[in-house]
Amino acid sequence: MVEQLLINDDDFYVPDANLLVTEDDTPVENFASAKQQRLLVGSLYSSLQNQTFLAEANVGIYYTDLQPPIVPDVFLSLDVQLPQNWWEKQNRCYMVWRFGKPPEVVVEIVSNKEGDELGKKLKIYEQMRASYYILYDPTQQLGEQALRIYELRGMRYFETSETWLEQVGLGVTLWQGEFEGRQDVWLRWCYQDGTVLTTGDERAEQEIQRAEQAKQRAQLLAERLRALGVDPDTLS
Repeated sequence: MVEQLLINDDDFYVPDANLLVTEDDTPVENFASAKQQRLLVGSLYSSLQNQTFLAEANVGIYYTDLQPPIVPDVFLSLDVQLPQNWWEKQNRCYMVWRFGKPPEVVVEIVSNKEGDELGKKLKIYEQMRASYYILYDPTQQLGEQALRIYELRGMRYFETSETWLEQVGLGVTLWQGEFEGRQDVWLRWCYQDGTVLTTGDERAEQEIQRAEQAKQRAQLLAERLRALGVDPDTLS
């Protein structure tokens, strides 16, 4: 970290983005995590098209200029949007002081015991004041629980069994099924009734199924009319 990070802008001090590391090209560590991240981010954008939010995977969050950024596997921040020029240095990652708030939800997908998700990362997200910290541990590296949810209450995180995230109006659930040609148990967003948020491919498939069902109903009706001596092609 550089020695001087603050600039003066009409007596309001903000860190100088040109002196911060906004990307280091570190790759995702495995295929499973990459797919899980795409599922979480993609389903938000395909299902919540009328809401304003920002969701991303592997994008750094600067919560203070005194520390390097933390890079959650996925985050969700409500009522914010990307600046118009996202190539400008100060717009390339999530700087809390620019967006005016931390993300409501941060998600970590555990693949080994090296990430310290229950130690250092938990403390950072707690200090950052993300409303919810979600840990998905599909191979149970950290214990028997595949899913852990921490809710910020006051200044501290408390683990909760409640999967409905009241402050964001969404829930999370473990869902068994196929995504991108892979059958597995996936972490997914859901509505309060448990219905999962669909991906673009799933929505397209549902439209195809509805169209096919409508076609079958029309064919059945036409057959019944013909059985009654009525030619359906002559009906207006």
